[in-house]
Amino acid sequence: MDFRVRPNSAARGELFAHAETASAFAGFDTSLLRKSMVINRSVVKRWIDVLIASLAILVLAPVGLLIALAIKIESPGPVLFRQLRYGRNRSSFYICKFRSMTVTESKGDFTQASRNDVRVTRIGRFLRRTSLDELPQLYNVLRGEMSLVGPRPHAIAMDDAFAEVISNFGDRHLVRPGLTGLAQVSGYRGPTEALEQIEYRVQHDRLYISKWSVLLDMQIMVRTVFALTGPNAV
Repeated sequence: MDFRVRPNSAARGELFAHAETASAFAGFDTSLLRKSMVINRSVVKRWIDVLIASLAILVLAPVGLLIALAIKIESPGPVLFRQLRYGRNRSSFYICKFRSMTVTESKGDFTQASRNDVRVTRIGRFLRRTSLDELPQLYNVLRGEMSLVGPRPHAIAMDDAFAEVISNFGDRHLVRPGLTGLAQVSGYRGPTEALEQIEYRVQHDRLYISKWSVLLDMQIMVRTVFALTGPNAV
């Protein structure tokens, strides 16, 4: 009698998932890959994300309403700006921001905003200086597309371009992107007009993954608050 062991559908799905993961991450730094798995499976990190994001949405709701009103008064168009970004494992998602540019300049081919960019509205300049334009990303955190702390996501066009010229650039996609990150609290926040700045960001993103701990996340969040509210914040 011929007996054969056949995995059930759930087991087959898990096997295919492992095979796809191994293929997708071929050539990655194996130590970072192992640490990223620890990060991605951390229940504590996810619960901290959900708890803090939920509380922040409730507390900052009045601020969000005032920002939305100011945007509507200054220029016609939607309050929110949505754009495709790469998330964990290069899966794409729509990031949410308060609109800081005129609508006609927010569409079409992507061109990164630079300092004194004429496309940026008056309220938009304030929102960008204070990072208040990033508040809607708390919703992305709740959805599990982002984390409070992680590599900052760039526009897909930028990521594709940087991946061709910067070694290990793809390592930053091993974990969920963040509202803030080690690179940002280390002085590499804002427009990236030089390739060298991006290289420093990648170095700090890789360092974050390799050294990750819940305590490190807390330290980065505290440093972010001080950076945004300190005397040199605006």
